Amino acid sequence: MSDFWSFRTMVTPVIIQIVFWIGVILCLIGGAIMIIYGANYYQLGQGRYLWQGVLLFLLGPLAVRIYCEILIVFFRINETLTEIKHSIERRPEA
Repeated sequence: MSDFWSFRTMVTPVIIQIVFWIGVILCLIGGAIMIIYGANYYQLGQGRYLWQGVLLFLLGPLAVRIYCEILIVFFRINETLTEIKHSIERRPEA
């Protein structure tokens, strides 16, 4: 618990995973709404919403995943540097 209060344990990677799932759900819901709207009003010239909805439904979760992975890379770099620091501190002096 002391590592948590001294900011040695990161909580942001867990939050990023939650943001990922919320983003995926929003992309799927938004894509489905756009597909339904575009299909209903296709004859009125609103067909572009159909294709935009398909793209959002398919590519939206991928874009959210890439964004979240880029954010997590920074935390992995921090963890690796911390491990390197600890291994150097434990190494006996020659």
